[in-house]
Amino acid sequence: MISLAQSISKTNLKVTVLSGLGIFLLIIGIFSLSQGAFAISLSQSISVLLSEIGIQLSDFSSQQANVLLQIRLPRILLATLVGGGLGISGAALQGLFRNPLVEPGLIGVSSGSALFAVIFLVFAPTTLALSWIQNLGMPLFAFLGGLIHVVAVYLLGQSSNKTNTNNLILAGVAINALAGALIGLTLFYSDDAAIRSFTFWSLGDLGGATWEKMPTATILIAIPSLLLFSQSKNLNAISLGEQEAFHMGINVPALKVKLLLITALIVGVAVSLTGMIGFVGLVVPHLIRISFGADHKLLLPASFLLGATLLNVADLLARTIAIPAELPIGVITALLGAPFFIYLISNFNSSKN
Repeated sequence: MISLAQSISKTNLKVTVLSGLGIFLLIIGIFSLSQGAFAISLSQSISVLLSEIGIQLSDFSSQQANVLLQIRLPRILLATLVGGGLGISGAALQGLFRNPLVEPGLIGVSSGSALFAVIFLVFAPTTLALSWIQNLGMPLFAFLGGLIHVVAVYLLGQSSNKTNTNNLILAGVAINALAGALIGLTLFYSDDAAIRSFTFWSLGDLGGATWEKMPTATILIAIPSLLLFSQSKNLNAISLGEQEAFHMGINVPALKVKLLLITALIVGVAVSLTGMIGFVGLVVPHLIRISFGADHKLLLPASFLLGATLLNVADLLARTIAIPAELPIGVITALLGAPFFIYLISNFNSSKN
């Protein structure tokens, strides 16, 4: 049994870590508002925000206010939701499969979502006239693609009614390759504008963030993330093993279906809004786990906050490294995440030998 002192200590740790990550995310967000090709000082950025509630601190132009409120602020909020969603999805999938190498992109969720999003991009405009159907249809279509691919990888990764890690990763590689080929085939029938658009979108792009996208992101990323928070106790149980979780009264098959549905929805919508952004779901949960332990009551919300922070930092770098040009954000996350993934693989192989 956990003593009262241990319980209080865990509660204090959770409050401290989450408060620290939340404050750091807020600082990064406010700092990002003042950075970019168009000059806006930090004091002016804060003044623009406070002016929305009737508080005036310093002078600023209407152009500065428009850039901050219509371009940078929705971009930062979208990065927060997408990064947080990818981080918590990675944490949930790693807990479900009990493997630190599992990541939404690795097991086909991202590529499946991208495939269906591309199909929608290429063929839907000629058949759908209503813009609101297009805005909602693409995220849901991407969710469907992610769900189909993750289920296929999961079934291929089964061996003797157990999930085999090697089979899972190999199945993910195969599914990703198949999705890439089908994306290429789809683009073969598209025009040059769609190809150019997809080339940048496939590497991740937050430049298209608008207030019109925020309701979709909030409903289909933030709310499912809250549902994942509620599964922390079940994920703690399944981390002990499926048999142990079953004896603790958990319906393991139903839990797997629920988690796969939720994570596919989050990642699918994220891909449809910002393109393919890799490694956030791999790096973030592992950093939280090695720093503060594997308790999902802390791991899940902390992964959301750190994922949001990491994507905002990556977006800040993408916007400022090559001013006035802008790097694809997926390039930044790949440069950060790929070496970390190689490190994880080498450690994982060493621990098995």
